[in-house]
Amino acid sequence: MSQSIDPSQSLTRGTPQTLLIIDDVELNRAILAEIFQDRYHIVEAGNGLEGLQLLDGHEEEVCAILLDVLMPVMDGMEFLKAVQQRNLQKHIPIFLITAENSSAVLEEAYAMGVMDVITKPVIPYVVQRRIESVVELFQARKRLGAKVNLQQAELLQQARKIMDLNAGMIEALSTAIEFRSCESGEHVRRIHDFTAYLLGKTPLGEGLDQEQVDLIALASIMHDIGKIAVPDAILNKPGRLTPEEYEIMKQHTVNGALLLERIPQMRQHEAFVYAYDIARHHHERWDGRGYPDGLKGDDISIWAQVVSLADVYDALISKRVYKEAYSCSQALDLIANGACGSFNPRLLSIFLAHEESIRMFYMR
Repeated sequence: MSQSIDPSQSLTRGTPQTLLIIDDVELNRAILAEIFQDRYHIVEAGNGLEGLQLLDGHEEEVCAILLDVLMPVMDGMEFLKAVQQRNLQKHIPIFLITAENSSAVLEEAYAMGVMDVITKPVIPYVVQRRIESVVELFQARKRLGAKVNLQQAELLQQARKIMDLNAGMIEALSTAIEFRSCESGEHVRRIHDFTAYLLGKTPLGEGLDQEQVDLIALASIMHDIGKIAVPDAILNKPGRLTPEEYEIMKQHTVNGALLLERIPQMRQHEAFVYAYDIARHHHERWDGRGYPDGLKGDDISIWAQVVSLADVYDALISKRVYKEAYSCSQALDLIANGACGSFNPRLLSIFLAHEESIRMFYMR
């Protein structure tokens, strides 16, 4: 005996604890509905296709599916295949309630994610206990998963707040040092953007993921942090530095690295290794004639090389206490002709190819 399901029947979105019964025999559906009607909202389907149509878009409301095997239009095994393709069996427990006792069919059903097989005719208290225990297990797992996801989201939000606070404090300190030398705080922001661009959008950043590029760009703004130990008379001297004054100025590289090393919170920061290296080595030169360690060629990290070039370019086209600003074309000539020191030829070539884009940082 079978009955077609009223097409107007549907799941109500948000309805909790809905049990979907799929069987072509009305009496079988009625027996199962009678067992569970006091505990669940019952929805019935006469075959697998009707079951899929009722399930579509309402997967969250269905807490279990009771499924027959032999049905017209779409049988239980075809229904299971469709459910498996949607990966729903991991979220909704499916019970095969059938008179079918073929071991091959049962083995295939279990392989496709069926939680249990209950043979007909059903014994009410047995089927009720077996189904409700699994439903409770699935729902407890969902609640736990939702709680874990919420806690993870809260932890990520807190971590982002801490990272933003750390980045803000680093930028504030770096900007304060720039103000000491009568320079705009925009200098550190432009060094950051220059570094992020060349390492993030050109072949210079090969081998670096986005997280590393972001950390290096953050570290770059601390390149001159050692200037905090340079006397104002030298830092803001409008004329040429004497050899003695220049030696003192050069110490900002070593002092910057030492300062970063002595801040416990900085040592624990993921950007520390880059910040230390950049602070100490952003005045090294490709030909080995830089300071403080006289590093040469690829012994200088690519991020220290990029910050070195960024610092030179920004200094040339910006007004300083000891000079007026050069035009971008004048700055490019000076850099390309070696008047500002020796740079990695590959770095220089890529910079010159992208200078027009970098120039936009000065037009904001």
